[in-house]
Amino acid sequence: MSVNTTAIAILLISFLVMIILRFHIAYAVALSSILCLLYQGLPLTTVCQHMVKGINSFSLMAVPFFITMGCLMGEGGISEKLIALANACVGWMTGGMAMVNIVASYFFGGISGSAAADTASLGSILIPMMVDQGYDDDFSTAVTITSSCEGLLVPPSHNMVIYAMSAGGISVGSLFLAGYIPGALLAISLMIGSYIISKKRHYPEGEKFNFKNFVKQLGTSFWALAAIIIVVVGVVGGAFTATESAAIAVIYSLIVSVFIYKGLDWKGVWKTLEQCVDTLSIVLILIATSSVFGYCLTTLHVPDLAAKAIIGITDNPYALALLLNLILLVLGCIMDMAPIILIATPILLPIATAIGINPIQFGIMLILNCGIGLLTPPVGGVLFIGSAVGKVKMERVVKATLPFYLCMIIVLLLITFVPAISMFLPNLFMK
Repeated sequence: MSVNTTAIAILLISFLVMIILRFHIAYAVALSSILCLLYQGLPLTTVCQHMVKGINSFSLMAVPFFITMGCLMGEGGISEKLIALANACVGWMTGGMAMVNIVASYFFGGISGSAAADTASLGSILIPMMVDQGYDDDFSTAVTITSSCEGLLVPPSHNMVIYAMSAGGISVGSLFLAGYIPGALLAISLMIGSYIISKKRHYPEGEKFNFKNFVKQLGTSFWALAAIIIVVVGVVGGAFTATESAAIAVIYSLIVSVFIYKGLDWKGVWKTLEQCVDTLSIVLILIATSSVFGYCLTTLHVPDLAAKAIIGITDNPYALALLLNLILLVLGCIMDMAPIILIATPILLPIATAIGINPIQFGIMLILNCGIGLLTPPVGGVLFIGSAVGKVKMERVVKATLPFYLCMIIVLLLITFVPAISMFLPNLFMK
């Protein structure tokens, strides 16, 4: 066995063993990288150098700003307003509250960019409301957690910024635009699934559509939705970079939350910023340690070896695309979203581009795969949050989510094999 082969085995096997032993992902990534470097006789200063290099990026500054914006808006009292707007839009349908849940997640996702924040914020309001109106608690929770994945696709999503960085400087504006139609398609798919189940179980309809009420709720929610317009239009139009737009969005969300909606006082702002620091520390440590792991993968030529191995299985591009999705779905069952993006992108993106998948399209595929992973045991973070918020056993939630898994897989396949779903808006606006 060659030195490189042994080093690769040490890196990957130690990483997998630590994942199985339930080490925190950042520790697993860092320790496996250190063991690999020690075996190769490289100085441990390499670890520090590449950790600093991993987070020394101007574009990466957009991530803490977007997370802070989401925290401020999430705690600033906008959840109820977005739910009221969604109710005015689709509450009249059969299974109206399920439809409201899905549409509200689309709106809220464009502000928080986080499936976990969506589930915790909207779920704590909507799940009890749905149960009180006669919906089963497991169904209510399943709708909440699956619809929260829309927020990963609808910009501004900090996960898109992480992917753009990992993929070597892909346009963040193009990624933002690419997420709108897949996010809407996912919402429509979940609404169809909810409608079929609601018809079967005779769930109630809401009040009839009232245009006057819709206009009123749209006016009330305007200040929250305007944050998305500022970010996306600014980035796509070239007025400012993703990092600059994120910084502006933080200031805007602070003004809206404190002075317009008055959901936060200054004491609440400091408490929210403390929560942001907790989240940011986890994300930035992951990015730093994953940079060292990525350095080990690159120097050992793992991406090239993986590409040759996967392409050696078959040369059929459709089969390879399915295989890429399968790999990402399996990773999603055992790893969190950020490390998958950071570790899998350098390995799988070259394979995707080799079979004709655009890097922007692959980014949307990757993010949706990771979103499905957040809902699957044993590591599905959003699944656990939904189970806790809804006070429903996880086994019941998984069972109730099975039809929605199917809806999400169908959307994933459409995104994979119909490039126009992801690429239409970037091609239209980013030429």
